[in-house]
Parts: sequence; structure tokens; C-alpha cells
Amino acid sequence: MEFHEQLAIYAERTEAELNRLLPLISCPQQEVVEAMRYSLLGGGKRLRAALLLAFYEACGGTGETALPFACALEMIHAYSLIHDDLPCMDDDDLRRGKPSCHIAYGEATALLAGDGLLTHAFDVLLHADCEPLRTLKAAGCLAQAIGVYGMIGGQVMDLANEEKSDVSEELLRQTDALKTGALIRAACEMGCILAGADENKLSAAKAYAEKIGLAFQITDDILDVTSSTEELGKPVGSDMEQQKNTYVSVYGIEGARARSAQLLNEAKEELKTAGFGGDFLSDLADYILERKN
Repeated sequence: MEFHEQLAIYAERTEAELNRLLPLISCPQQEVVEAMRYSLLGGGKRLRAALLLAFYEACGGTGETALPFACALEMIHAYSLIHDDLPCMDDDDLRRGKPSCHIAYGEATALLAGDGLLTHAFDVLLHADCEPLRTLKAAGCLAQAIGVYGMIGGQVMDLANEEKSDVSEELLRQTDALKTGALIRAACEMGCILAGADENKLSAAKAYAEKIGLAFQITDDILDVTSSTEELGKPVGSDMEQQKNTYVSVYGIEGARARSAQLLNEAKEELKTAGFGGDFLSDLADYILERKN
């Protein structure tokens, strides 16, 4: 199956299940549920969900067992974007081509919507129809990836980096490995865990994820300089406006592209070495380099 067709199928499956898992019902909490759905549904490439489902299938998994876990990942990703956009963080008014959650619903509701998505994600995966030990391992993997030594820690480091006039490439790499890469790594690991993969496959999935996660952030940095608000669906030039240290400021645009391409080639080699079949995961690496939003 062609890559974009497969990616669309993963996205459609995830979107339908997300809609089912977070229905809009009449209740005293309806406004915050609406805000949660506003940021969760109707947008995004669902790359993290696709990675989890693709690794699950590549390791021999079948059926819909992994789908709730993929949805939990997307809930957490949506929560992180809501909080990233808040005035106290990146202060962005636009996300996926529409007003950010705090612009549409107010800061207090947006903050609670993010908290709600984070909590609901674990409710969903811990009630999934899956072998209990694999569920616990996957939940532990996710919790570790998004905590103070993972995604949240990366955001703390990113904010601290804004106050520094010169950030080393190594510190930038460490920051992005947590802020962006940790959730991507969790997606790949969880797919393997849920399918009962061996350590060789799990190790290769981690290595692949670390490389594509860094490449994804480098591409984001490039797009912030080269894309338009209409194409990207969020404000461009914000990194420069906030005087952020990025891979573009370290390498320049062409140097950053070359670094991203190198990482993605290395990621594809990890797949070959571990014997992962199929083209989707390899093609996804190419997609990261070529994406426009």
C-alpha cells in the first residue's frame, strides 16, 4: 500500500476511535469537554498514533488491541499543544489553522482541557482490552516519557534556553530529545511492547525513534523560517521573534536540512538491521524530511 494511503487509514481509524472515546454529552462539565474535543479532533497527521500502530503490526500484532493506546498518545499530544500555546509558555494564538484553545475558550478552560486530556488518556489505556502486563508496561513507558524527565522536562529546558544568548548543539539536542522526541519514542516502544516484541526489536525501535524525533524537530525549526502561516497552520517566525535557539540558528537552513537527512538515513538503517519488514516506517522517515506542515 502507498505510504500516504496507509497514513490516512491509520489517521481515520484513530480519529473515529477518539470521537467515540470522548463523546460530547450534556453534563455540567460540557464546556471543558467541548474544549478537549476542539483541540483533539479534526486536525493533525496522527503521526504518533501511526508509529504505534505500525510498530505493533511490524512486530506481529493483529486486531484493534493497540488502538486505544494510540488514542491515548494523541490525547497527550493534544494536551501538550494546548499548554504550549498558553500565554505563559509559547503564547501562540493559532494552531492547525484555527484559534488556539485558550483563544477559543479562555485560559482557565484551556488549562483544564489540557489536564483533562492527560488524565483521560490513562483512563482509556488502563481500561483497554489487552494483556494486563503489557498494558502496565506500556502505561509505564508513556508515563516516564511525558514526565519531568521526559516531555515536561524538555519544556522546562526549552524555556530556560530562551534566556541564554548561546546554547550548544548538545544542549539543544538534549532539550529536543525530551520535549519532542520522548513522546515519539514512547509511540514506537509501546507498539513493540503491546505486540510482545523481543529486546532486539525494542532496541531498534528506540534507536529509530530517537533519530526521527530529532529530525522532526529540526524540520519544525526549518519550517518556522521557510513556511507560511497558511501552509503551516500556526504562526511562523515565532522562534526568531522569541529569540529561541534552534537548529537553524546553529546550522543555517541548508546545514539543518543536511543534519535531518543524515538522521533519517540512520533511522532507516536501524530498521534494516533489526529486520523490520514493510516500507511504511522507512517511508515515514522520508516524509518527515519532505513535509510542509
